[in-house]
Amino acid sequence: MIDRTRPARTALALAPALALALAACGGQEEERNYEVDAEDLSGGELQVREIDPNEVPVDLPEAEMTNVPPEQAEAMEDGAASE
Repeated sequence: MIDRTRPARTALALAPALALALAACGGQEEERNYEVDAEDLSGGELQVREIDPNEVPVDLPEAEMTNVPPEQAEAMEDGAASE
């Protein structure tokens, strides 16, 4: 006679061992704390990452951003629409 319940019993016997193995592998990862050398003036969320030693350095301009006066904006829109 063929015992068809054997695979089910084997699976039930292995379930606790598998649960213990998964629990041992899923330990608590240490929480990282990043210090930001910038001040967020926009009210948004700053995103910080680790420095990559292979990245290319970039010098950003220190110019203050200003809005385009409405008259110039309208003239630019009219010019773009005619092209």
